[in-house]
This record gives sequence, C-alpha cells and structure tokens, in this order.
Amino acid sequence: MLPPIMDSSRILVIDDDGDIRSLLSDFLEQHGFDVTAVADGQAMDRELAIGTFDLAVLDVMMPGEDGLSILRRLSARGGLPIIMLSAIGNDVDRIVGLEMGAEDYLSKPCNPRELLARIRTVLRRHRRQEEGSANASTRKLRFVGWQIDMGARLLTDPDNVVVTLTDGEFRLLRAFIEHPRRVLSRDQLLDYSAGSDAESYDRAIDVQVSRLRRKLERGARRPGIGDLVRTVRNEGYMFTAEVLPA
Repeated sequence: MLPPIMDSSRILVIDDDGDIRSLLSDFLEQHGFDVTAVADGQAMDRELAIGTFDLAVLDVMMPGEDGLSILRRLSARGGLPIIMLSAIGNDVDRIVGLEMGAEDYLSKPCNPRELLARIRTVLRRHRRQEEGSANASTRKLRFVGWQIDMGARLLTDPDNVVVTLTDGEFRLLRAFIEHPRRVLSRDQLLDYSAGSDAESYDRAIDVQVSRLRRKLERGARRPGIGDLVRTVRNEGYMFTAEVLPA
C-alpha cells in the first residue's frame, strides 16, 4: 500500500461517470490532494476560468464534447499536464492521446493506486521543469532565425510568429537545443526531457519528435536551411542547427 504522502496540488477530474468521480475524488483527497470533479467540458471551462490546477485527469469517452476534443483545447492552452482515462485500451488510442499532448494514458477500470503513482510522477517531473525554468529565466537563444525564451517557454519562428508548444514538445526542443549537433539516442532524449520518470513518457518519444518536426518545418523550408531534426538511422536524432545567445 502506498504511504499517504500529503500533497496540496490541485487536481481537476473530468468524467461523466458520477461513481468514478466520487471514487477518484475521495481516494485522491485521502492522499492530500485538493480535488475538483466535473462531468463535462463546460463545467471544466467554468472551473478553469475561476482557478488554476496542477494536473487534469480526463476521460476519453464522454457524451457531448469528448475527451480528445477537450484534450486538444487544453493542449493548445499549454501548461496543464493531463492524464487520460479510457475504457478503450488499445495501442492506437494510446498513441492518439499521447500525440495530442497527454502526459500519460490509463485504461479503465484503473487501480486508483496506479493513478495516484502516475499523478505523482507527472507532478514531480513538472516541478523539476519549473525549477529549471526559474534557474534559466534569463536564457534566450536563437537558431537559424528562430528564437526561444527558455524561462517564458516562448518560441518564435523566423517571421516572429509565436509557435505554441505542448509541454512534451517544449521539453524535447529544450533537450535538442541544449545538445545541438550531437546524435541523441531515444534513451538520452528520455533522460534529458523527462528525467528519472521517463517510464511514463517513452511510448511517445517518436510521436513527439514527429510533432515537433512539423512545427519546425516552416523555418526548415527556407533556402539554405536543412532539416532541423535529422533522423540518424539505428542511433537516434540530431538537432542540426547552431544554437547561439539571442
């Protein structure tokens, strides 16, 4: 049995099943979390308008606006880590959820203790990232016309247009630009971008690279600029640009 480690983090549970909302809310509150549970996307929007949360637990199969549509909206806003729950547990659905920005994915019915462990893992990772961002708050870098403010987590393209990144995409790009022109294996990318909690992230590494590439393609198509993220067969990936202070 997991020890009742107290945590004041705010958790938002979005699930149309009232029994599951009650079960997860009671269990997480017993472990010190501040939990708000809602039945749909509209109620979620009302809660997000009046307060902030540290993590969301989101059901996929819901009437009206489904979980994937809600995930898309939340990922576009950025900043809120999301764990998906779904009664459909095949690999395709897992990949879709992870590709759209979810931090992790659990099949229903899930053991509340396993969900608790996943929540703690994601929150620890994000706290380390926030600490790293605070330490690097003045770091502004540039590469082939792009600029990134590491502290503000702000990426602008060569036309000075802001490019929105999910948390996973930002972590991956940070790993690349901190190790430019070096071949990084998948294991290294997991270590650099997710730390010791990489076990919940390794299923999405190739998907995250693909998504990041698509967002960088605009600059990569300019004359004289090759692929910014190059696949090195049987070895991993390499960020090809020179990275300089902005």
